[in-house]
Amino acid sequence: MRTDEHPLALPVGITLDRFIMQNQAAFPHASGELSQLLRDIALAAKVVNREINRAGLIDITGAFGTANVQGESQQKLDVVADIRFIRALTNGGEVAAIVSEERDAIIQTGNRQAHYVVAIDPLDGSSNIDVNVSIGTIFSIYRRVSPTGTEPTEADFLQGGRRQVAAGYVLYGSSTMLVYATGHGVNGFTYDQSLGEFFLSHALMQIPQQGRIYSCNEGNRRLFPAGVQQYLDYCHEQQYAGRYIGSLVGDFHRNLLKGGIYLYPPTTVLPVGKLRLLYECYPLAYLMEQAGGQAIDGALDILDIPPQSIHQRSPLYLGSTAMIDGLLSFFVQ
Repeated sequence: MRTDEHPLALPVGITLDRFIMQNQAAFPHASGELSQLLRDIALAAKVVNREINRAGLIDITGAFGTANVQGESQQKLDVVADIRFIRALTNGGEVAAIVSEERDAIIQTGNRQAHYVVAIDPLDGSSNIDVNVSIGTIFSIYRRVSPTGTEPTEADFLQGGRRQVAAGYVLYGSSTMLVYATGHGVNGFTYDQSLGEFFLSHALMQIPQQGRIYSCNEGNRRLFPAGVQQYLDYCHEQQYAGRYIGSLVGDFHRNLLKGGIYLYPPTTVLPVGKLRLLYECYPLAYLMEQAGGQAIDGALDILDIPPQSIHQRSPLYLGSTAMIDGLLSFFVQ
């Protein structure tokens, strides 16, 4: 074997930084600001990845002892991730304000000349960390509509899903991945811990139009609308594989790669749904549409739902187009 053909000599690929630089001209209002913002998110992701990997060693698993604005018990890692991402986005200088799942009000960064705002779920599925199950970060980026130099307002975040200029997620699992889109396809980057870099590993990701996986918490089945219950019966009849991690990013990522449908319906207990529109539904719907799939709330495309508040909730169904169409056929009966 020639020396340059040995596995150790093979190229490792395109780094995230180089990819961003090469594609910067395709970004809206290309001026380098959005590029730097994405780098800031990647930096925070590296830090959070480190904290997750050593969580069991430094006693940051388990409950923090307080509830967030959603009324959900905060895990210690929720607080850690929230701090890390807010600090990185604030210090980076490109973000004027942030909405986080963990905070009630808008977080003003003090960067009033910045042109972007970010909505983020710093650590989705963090209760799974105690059992070493994949968890993730979800983010959405908007170009602010309030005048630069002034304090950002809710209007900057309530522009609607179609106004996102970028969205993505970080998956912390057997490997750590950053997946994002800026309107020109979905690209995935895998973190090489030995080099401290994200490398392009999944270029222009596309979801298969048909799949054989459905992801749903069937423990709540009796609380679901009749159409959803009938569709689940259909999934059983078709011998689809039921795969549900209970970590939104993990379930989404698997279905994106393999094809499938994710269902988080409204229930009689939560008639408006549970997932948050701004920093869970909108960004994942943006990615799903960019990857050739669909995302709906049962009636509207998720990206067409008018936002009313920063912590608004919504039902969510997203995945392969053929499977979403199949689900809809049970809603119109």
